[in-house]
Amino acid sequence: MCGRTAVVLGADRIRRACEYRDNQGKRRCPEWKNADKYSPSYNKSPQSNSPVLLSRQHFEKDANSSERVLVAMRWGLVPAWFKEADPSKMQYNTANCRSDTMMEKLSYKGPLIKGKRCVVLADGYYEWQQRNGQKQPYFIYFPQAKDKKLGKLDVEGEDEDSEVRKLLTMAGIFDCWEPLDGGETLYSYTIITVNASKDLSSIHHRMPAVLDGDEAIRKWLDFAEVPTQEAVKLIQPTENLAFHPVSTIVNNSRNNTPECIVPIELEFKKDTKVGASSKIMMNWLKNKSPKKEDDGDGLPRWSSQFIQTTPPKKTSSSLIHQWLKKEDGEPSAKHPKIQ
Repeated sequence: MCGRTAVVLGADRIRRACEYRDNQGKRRCPEWKNADKYSPSYNKSPQSNSPVLLSRQHFEKDANSSERVLVAMRWGLVPAWFKEADPSKMQYNTANCRSDTMMEKLSYKGPLIKGKRCVVLADGYYEWQQRNGQKQPYFIYFPQAKDKKLGKLDVEGEDEDSEVRKLLTMAGIFDCWEPLDGGETLYSYTIITVNASKDLSSIHHRMPAVLDGDEAIRKWLDFAEVPTQEAVKLIQPTENLAFHPVSTIVNNSRNNTPECIVPIELEFKKDTKVGASSKIMMNWLKNKSPKKEDDGDGLPRWSSQFIQTTPPKKTSSSLIHQWLKKEDGEPSAKHPKIQ
């Protein structure tokens, strides 16, 4: 699933990061429709506004459907048929929609058939892994150039000629809701989710439908040229993602600081009933020789951006030595360092 994102680039840098080629091969940057309603954040939650790409033809019927515009939309789809005066009174959560049921539910099927497809933009999203009875947050994003450190994101301070980061591009559905009192039209969206990829399945069993590459984005947005039946084939898990654990400060959506996305090192917590060193020793005594360890060390798998190392084969003597060092107060577990 996807319930929290980080979008920290300023409006102009978002626009430059979305450069594309139209169907005539001309390079373009999408035009903002309502940049004043967008504000960067390290910790965006549903009901906040996020930058969304869609075809210009949704606003101008005579426009080329391959041309794109940027719109700040409310996260959490409010269907056009919603009859309450206040959209926050929705009785159900529409921040995400499952790909396997989106053609069955009226809230999503109606807009999708009408071509209301969009691409939700973010630097990355957060997901929580159940670990030792607690939830450990991770930040998930497209792999970046080495000089684009995610812990040093800058809202507006980079030069015009500086290379922009690759934004995460997630497939979404949007709709337009007209207030009963005749006020301003509300544009809102939902993020489509799929089964998690192999790399991410250790964190959560669901993930956003990520569109990897401009051709996939073009087909998803160009509703006039690409029919719904063809477009939905793009909704698949992707392995081309990087991730790292982050501080639990992100758990509170009111916390909006760079610390939310800075990588951390995971630490083992001691068992209050039976210590880890005691368990190792008891296991060795019970079996005389330790069983062969598998390659897993209980930690989540790292993406291709992080060095993966296989733990050395443990022997009886090494386990005893490890246990003795533990009893002397020295740490016995080595944690992978984030690079």
